[in-house]
Amino acid sequence: MNNTDKNSRLRRVMVGMSGGLDSSVAVALLKEQGNKVTGVIMKIWDGEPVTGKGKHGCYGPEEEEDIEDARKVAGKLDIPFHVIDLTSEYKSEVLDYFCHEYLSGRTPNPCVRCNRSIKFGALVSKAASLGIEYDYFATGHYARISYDKDIKRYLLKKGSDVKKDQSYFLFDLTQEQLSRTLFPLGEMNKDEVRDICKRLGLGVEKKDESQNFVCGSYSSLFKMSTLPGPIKDQKGNVLGKHNGIEHFTIGQRKGLKLAFKEPLYVTRIEAEKNEVVVGAKDDLLTGSQVVAGLNWIAIGELAGPLEVTAKIRNAHHGYAAVLSPETGGRVKVAYREPQIGAAPGQAIVFYDGDVVVGGGIVE
Repeated sequence: MNNTDKNSRLRRVMVGMSGGLDSSVAVALLKEQGNKVTGVIMKIWDGEPVTGKGKHGCYGPEEEEDIEDARKVAGKLDIPFHVIDLTSEYKSEVLDYFCHEYLSGRTPNPCVRCNRSIKFGALVSKAASLGIEYDYFATGHYARISYDKDIKRYLLKKGSDVKKDQSYFLFDLTQEQLSRTLFPLGEMNKDEVRDICKRLGLGVEKKDESQNFVCGSYSSLFKMSTLPGPIKDQKGNVLGKHNGIEHFTIGQRKGLKLAFKEPLYVTRIEAEKNEVVVGAKDDLLTGSQVVAGLNWIAIGELAGPLEVTAKIRNAHHGYAAVLSPETGGRVKVAYREPQIGAAPGQAIVFYDGDVVVGGGIVE
């Protein structure tokens, strides 16, 4: 069974809206298919100032405009529309996690966290508690879901539009969540979606996409004063000073403010010592990484070595790798060739062709 099969049996679909192009077209398509559609949007910004200028983000004052845009689209399509207040849940599940990870010398992935805990978790739960009735939850993500009768599992697959595929951010969804989820745009490309938006006169075809989870500077999220500390080379020599470890991530080159004949990259962050360690690009190479917090989609568990393509970020082409079980429910990701790996705290997602096998977080 795929999304089309699900659609043919549906009656009540709740759509997570953002006020943007993709979710607006998802609503329109589901209504055209004869479903009883309800639109919902999350309110997550708590009114705290966001400093600095950046690309359109999910969290920040632009939220008010996004809510109004979603409300207008719902009005044009004549569907019920609800604003769900999740400011408290978002703070505890995403913002607090984000700050804690950075202050621990790790690089968080707020989008992965938000998808499982907030969009596909708290949002649908709170909507149900408010009396919103639905059979399935849908979003405008570029990904696909199918059901494999042989292994009796729901599969998550890449979206047909390779450039817009968002399956990486969805690897942490559970079987229960996948069983009640629809991705109407999974088989479409961005140009097709934009054309539909124009044809229906939804008015959001030119709106900027949300590129970051915060519309300004991340520094505005940290409520405590940052501590300056040393920047050291691989041998422990002090090369300069940093203005707080939360401003750095593994692999970073810009912003080091070091005068050196060769390019330097952040290779390690020692949170307990408040130190940033830098080195040459080759110092970033690794043959393997260990991930924890695993979520398996295409399999129930990892019983032995498994060849996969490992993606360390959404736009990444992927590395050939072999997975093997480790103690404590962890997994070793052994790359076929030394690679620049993912930073601690980031997700590595495993693929078998277009199918998401599973994924986890780098220790």
